[in-house]
Amino acid sequence: MTGTIFDIKEFSLHDGPGARTTVFLKGCPLRCRWCHNPEGISPRPQLMVIESRCRHCGLCVQGCGHADCQPFHRCLHACPDHLVRVAGYEISAETLAEILLKNRDFFKTCNGGVTLSGGEPLMQPEFALELLQKLQGVHTAVETCGHARPEVFAAVIAAVDFVLLDMKLIDEQEHLAQTGVGNRLIVENFRQLKRSGKPYVIRTPLIPGITDTPDNLRGIQALIGDAPWEQLPYNTMAGAKYPQLGLTYALK
Repeated sequence: MTGTIFDIKEFSLHDGPGARTTVFLKGCPLRCRWCHNPEGISPRPQLMVIESRCRHCGLCVQGCGHADCQPFHRCLHACPDHLVRVAGYEISAETLAEILLKNRDFFKTCNGGVTLSGGEPLMQPEFALELLQKLQGVHTAVETCGHARPEVFAAVIAAVDFVLLDMKLIDEQEHLAQTGVGNRLIVENFRQLKRSGKPYVIRTPLIPGITDTPDNLRGIQALIGDAPWEQLPYNTMAGAKYPQLGLTYALK
């Protein structure tokens, strides 16, 4: 089975226990106004161009015969400054597992493993589950927004050793306004996770004036109780990649 990913980052120290390799899967059901991985939102590969450094030489738009360029109507290889690229590519679970398992000994030394992130990895559940099956013997984790069918959520958390679950906004209407979806599925899946006995941590990005308000933080605290809770600082560089995708960052 193949899936679509947009990055593999080695030696990640913030995506679960120990030093890890994080695989970023394409596709997300949320549209968070502060998203710092906009290239992970669409499930399909996307053209990214650093227009701010472009010389406007025209080489990339002259046409070419490269098969990988044809879907984008732009040459991916002609830019002298390497400003044109594609975010996202298909890969089989078997091939990806082979790449990841090359670091098996390193994971054991550093008490680390592999984390599936995104995007939202539960948008590709069959691919994620096949990959996790092939990674048996390696510590695995999933970083998820929690907005997935309960049966999908249950299947994936059962297949990993550790879960990082986002809890952004406690108010249903505010969650809808800021992320494009309500939070009922997320709350339901959190309660399922708590009952499962699976080790986990809750994560809240502290977006100024949106998620970092006292009312929101008190509400999340009331829901999660004494669960481990990481409050993550706002990424001030979150908007940098939007122009490369032809998008506008919603926050200023």
